[in-house]
Amino acid sequence: MARSAADAPPDLSGLLDLARDRSLDLKPVLLRVQTDLFRAAPVRDVATIKAFEALACGLIPTVDDATAEIVAQKLAPLPDTPQSVLALLAAHGGGARDAVLATSPVLSTTVLDAAGNGPELDAVIALRHDLGRAVVEDLSRRDEPEVDLALARNATAPLAGLALERLVERARRRPDLAALLLTRDDLPAVDLAPLYLQAGPERRAAIRDGVAARAALRPQGRAGMRAAGAALTAFAGRGEPERFEAALGEALGMPGVSFRATEPERRDLLALALRAADLAEEEAVFIFLRLDPSIARSVEAVFALTDLFRAMDAATARDLVASILGSEPAARGAPP
Repeated sequence: MARSAADAPPDLSGLLDLARDRSLDLKPVLLRVQTDLFRAAPVRDVATIKAFEALACGLIPTVDDATAEIVAQKLAPLPDTPQSVLALLAAHGGGARDAVLATSPVLSTTVLDAAGNGPELDAVIALRHDLGRAVVEDLSRRDEPEVDLALARNATAPLAGLALERLVERARRRPDLAALLLTRDDLPAVDLAPLYLQAGPERRAAIRDGVAARAALRPQGRAGMRAAGAALTAFAGRGEPERFEAALGEALGMPGVSFRATEPERRDLLALALRAADLAEEEAVFIFLRLDPSIARSVEAVFALTDLFRAMDAATARDLVASILGSEPAARGAPP
């Protein structure tokens, strides 16, 4: 069936003649016009695609960065755009390259080679909405800050398993990454337990519930009273925070860990650690009142820590403290 005149590609010989005039630079205009026509075409047959490919490949290397970026944003999402055109746009660099990497339905080896490599490009790829688990796993191993942020920001990226563990572990030391991970509703709260102290009240409650549910799935032996309460209250009463923390670490089977529990943003860790050590409530309240004057001077702080102490059992608190500190207890769930 012969094509009608309406279906035939427009005759741009006049524009091509103008483009050859060195006193005029119509190449950007010509490329953008052809891009719009290609994009608006109801049907792109082989002849149309070939004609556009020939014209675009001749013009893309000659246009400025702004034009290349605009053209890339329009062409990259189209499945009919030839890979040769995308490769030239990717080779242009900057916004044109990023648009191709972020929105092209298919990224061939030719396009990736033209784009180059490096953390900056990996971060753009990490924002794609069609990432599979294997790609996410590979990107998470790069240990590049911008790539990690892009994966955390990309709500469609399937974060799970080792990839999520890597990002959460790095987020301990990176507040920007922690904030992004904590805002994602698709991540299990229990997997974010190491970031408990960076989380808001609602997220903390969800993390505690998740840790409690996991702890309930395994048999628990009572940790045993190691006379920890007497020692800890004695050190707190004498105002010896360093000896107190050393004794608390020993009581939890985590010798040498740094609690820094008197720092305002880490006070909740104090309540969790005392509950994990299976202290009596009156011992915990005594420590809240005597260990650090800044806590004792605030009735709200004492009440809040006491409420947190009451909110969970020792096994849950023990798991949560271990996650926060990144230190596995030496005798988790062991009998006395």
